[in-house]
Amino acid sequence: MDPWRPPGTLRIATWNVNSLRARMPRVEEFIGYAAPDILCMQETKVTDAAFPALAFRGLGYDHAHHGGAGRWNGVAILSRVGLDQITAGFDDDPEAESRFIAATCAGVRVASVYVPNGREVGTEHYRAKLAWLSQLRSHLDASADPAGDVIVCGDFNVAPEDRDVYDPSKFVGATHVSPPEREALQHILDWGLVDVFRRCQPQEKLFTWWDYRAGDFHNHRGMRIDLALASTSLAARARMALIDRNARKGKLPSDHAPVIVDFDEAP
Repeated sequence: MDPWRPPGTLRIATWNVNSLRARMPRVEEFIGYAAPDILCMQETKVTDAAFPALAFRGLGYDHAHHGGAGRWNGVAILSRVGLDQITAGFDDDPEAESRFIAATCAGVRVASVYVPNGREVGTEHYRAKLAWLSQLRSHLDASADPAGDVIVCGDFNVAPEDRDVYDPSKFVGATHVSPPEREALQHILDWGLVDVFRRCQPQEKLFTWWDYRAGDFHNHRGMRIDLALASTSLAARARMALIDRNARKGKLPSDHAPVIVDFDEAP
């Protein structure tokens, strides 16, 4: 039994792995010590046919994966507590660049999302990002119940507040922090979701992403853009939330760190 995990908990983690081909040993290592019941992954960068299903099955996990062409993007859900009612993409755009997948695990409706980067404010890529976030809100309206147990996990490519970046003055006019992006994220939260990490950890300068360049990780120049947004009923059962910085260290890490949240199991 995990000595730092109380009994009767459901552990949900989310991690932009930045290529399963490159990061599979790190993912297996993380599963070995963190033992999430549910793991949402983004940027798998593999096709559905190339997804390492057998390896994950050997670790005790069922999977749902939406990989498209496999060169970019890709989202997945691993679960050892059941995996049902799988949907991929949005109803009006099923492909959606392989950025959305959802399933029901242990009675929780779980979504793994990879929001477009946006590149530069004012560009077509930025407008597409805002449109995608609007689609996500519309999809929640049509497919889920905020009164139930719901969690939307993933790389949102939005830092919700200034305390979620290392120096707000360095991001003036940039993506990830612009008012329209934050308003679009807030519109999703207004559906009935809670930034559950922030409920547990209010401190500033807690980050999930650091650029590979210029020693940003070692100098703690990062952003918190990987989020776990839980419905009110589920958020009320949150016991603990943390960012696993150790997964960002060592050989061939992703540029993102996993976010882990423990919830009391439903009564």
